[in-house]
Amino acid sequence: MNKPVIPPGGPADGDRIIDEPLTEALSRRYLAYALSTIMHRALPDVRDGLKPVHRRLLYAMSILRLDPESSAKKCARVVGDVIGKYHPHGDTAVYDALVRLAQDFAQRYRLIDGQGNFGNIDGDNAAAMRYTECRLTPAAALLLDGIDEDAVDFRATYDGEDEEPVVLPAGFPNLLANGSSGIAVGMATSIPPHNAAELIDAGLLLLQTPEASTADLMGLVAGPDFPTGGIVVESQASMLETYETGRGGIRLRARWFKEEIPRGGYRIVVTEIPYQVKKADLIEQLATLIEAKKAPLLGDVRDESAEDVRLVIEPKSRNVEPEVLMESLFKLSTLETRFPVNMNVLDARGTPGVMGLKQALMAFLDHRRVVLVRRASWRLAKIEQRLHILEGLLIVFLNLDEVIRIVRFEDEPKAKLIETFSLTDIQADAILNTRLRQLAKLEEMELRREHDALSEERDGLTALLGSDKKQWALVGVGLKAVRKILGPDTAVGKRRTDFAEAPQVDAAAAIEAMIVREPITVVISERGWIRAAKGAVQDPSELKFKEGDSLAFLVPAETTDKLLLFASDGRFFTLGCDKLPSGRGHGEPLRLMVDIDDAVKILDVFTHKPGRKRVIASKAGYGFILPEDEAIAFRRAGKQVLTVDEAGACISLDAEGDHLAVIGDNGKILVFKLEELPEMVRGKGVKLQSYREGGLRDALVFTKSIGPSWIDSAGRNRAWTDWSDFVGRRSSAGKMAPKGFAANKRFRP
Repeated sequence: MNKPVIPPGGPADGDRIIDEPLTEALSRRYLAYALSTIMHRALPDVRDGLKPVHRRLLYAMSILRLDPESSAKKCARVVGDVIGKYHPHGDTAVYDALVRLAQDFAQRYRLIDGQGNFGNIDGDNAAAMRYTECRLTPAAALLLDGIDEDAVDFRATYDGEDEEPVVLPAGFPNLLANGSSGIAVGMATSIPPHNAAELIDAGLLLLQTPEASTADLMGLVAGPDFPTGGIVVESQASMLETYETGRGGIRLRARWFKEEIPRGGYRIVVTEIPYQVKKADLIEQLATLIEAKKAPLLGDVRDESAEDVRLVIEPKSRNVEPEVLMESLFKLSTLETRFPVNMNVLDARGTPGVMGLKQALMAFLDHRRVVLVRRASWRLAKIEQRLHILEGLLIVFLNLDEVIRIVRFEDEPKAKLIETFSLTDIQADAILNTRLRQLAKLEEMELRREHDALSEERDGLTALLGSDKKQWALVGVGLKAVRKILGPDTAVGKRRTDFAEAPQVDAAAAIEAMIVREPITVVISERGWIRAAKGAVQDPSELKFKEGDSLAFLVPAETTDKLLLFASDGRFFTLGCDKLPSGRGHGEPLRLMVDIDDAVKILDVFTHKPGRKRVIASKAGYGFILPEDEAIAFRRAGKQVLTVDEAGACISLDAEGDHLAVIGDNGKILVFKLEELPEMVRGKGVKLQSYREGGLRDALVFTKSIGPSWIDSAGRNRAWTDWSDFVGRRSSAGKMAPKGFAANKRFRP
């Protein structure tokens, strides 16, 4: 479709409709929105580690002269300048970005020094911008150092009335030091903060040995260094892969210690919580675990924090080991978190991409070299200008009387000076703009001393600009100077996050030890209602059910047992017997505890016995031996073990025996050795018996020395003496069942 030609000056009134396919219009506009989000909002620049809003904030504050040594100004003034000159967005978004840069629990190296209420680790909001004040920190000054010396490019602001920097000079690797996070269209970034001194050491290593590997760099950069401290329990191998690929995750735990209390008791004191976890939410989460009885080892939790974090955790019993208690809480709460790593950034050309540790550091070093060369070129130009003027002043000093005469008596002194002493316009203007008193005080030695010093500096800069080796060496000198400001000996540079291996403790066994061991009877109805009656049920006929419902399974157990349920779709579900509803009433629907469809039936229910094995098979006649430990799964969705077709699963049997007897819907029985079945943890299995029509009806595991038996229609247990006549090869058809066999074609009713 041809687009209409729009006349110069825009379309006339009433002619502003352009016909084009909707898909093209949406695609073009959405692509523009996506690129804008990626480039100007969500992803940081690899060179200075900042997004546009943060860069504009720092630049606006530098224009307002809010240096670390100056007095602070109202945040409202800063936000007003930012949204008025540089960032055409809402004041709330800009102020939120400013507040984050000032929070010591959010930024590893704060870039803004805030005065007033800037929020806290509990998650409370900052005060309104009209109440708070701010200024730059020394770390921010390092990022801005050289910005007025042509160190970086500038571009026009959104209204074209001013200019803003494309990137900051960045005196230290801020991207990795402070980290970043953001969500764009189709991509996201998540970079953890690190220790600046370690990053600088790694940068210096790359300057000396460019071929250094990521493993070599990790000898200096141990890992993330979060502002809230904590302990990283991620393995070194996993972190190495993360730093090589730029993608992965970091497990971070709270820091705690055991505090002794009188009478042999103890309590746990948490002094540091994971990064980006709100303390108030963490306490509420732990309290909810206690109320819901999901943390049986936890007795109580309270907040005794003042300026420092102090969470007190009390165990349910003094007999619980502190490590076991904390390991259980690490699994149940945000006392342990996993920080995702996705180092997706914009490179020097503005192209998004994922970088590893070495790539990010090399990009920063390349930027520092560019900044160094630009600042040197700017300084060289200034020196050349000054030397040019000094040469003119030296001429004045040598001919001072003549210069004064020309100025006093000539009608056009500038032209006469240029003609007499072969000066340039710049030199003549400098002489004429110099006061007579200053001319009288000019001394030849002072002028020549300044001229010689500047000439020497000019030669040094010229040599620097002509030598790559000298440029890289000076980059290293600058990094060493920054390291003294942000080094480990300073209050801000000391490492806060440590590294350790997670202790191997059996928290589940400890939780089971806290459960009172009592006999129960698990009752499951045909309609899927479950309950746990205390003690043994002597007479099942006395059990009451909802109208139209009846007994399906009656399983003796204990409160410390795990209950396994085998479903017709081949899944196993696990329930803790201590968590089953009371036997009073009709119980609760099983489907509230596990994710099971209405069309799926429960085929078998039994208590778990560690080390036991089971025979499981599908209706199609395929099966295998399953180690029962592999059936355990506390997920609501259960664990898919047997692969079945639309006919579903059929049997689940205890595998204690040496022979297996199977019977099909056709009434034929086949007996074979149990060892012919493979032991598997998941799958379809092997063929047990062949059928022309129908499928597997039932099976029986027995021991050869004892022999099999079946229960007839009268409920009598009948020995099967001639079973050896039915022995054959696995997957064969078998023989018709003997006379008197149960009419329902099952070994057990």
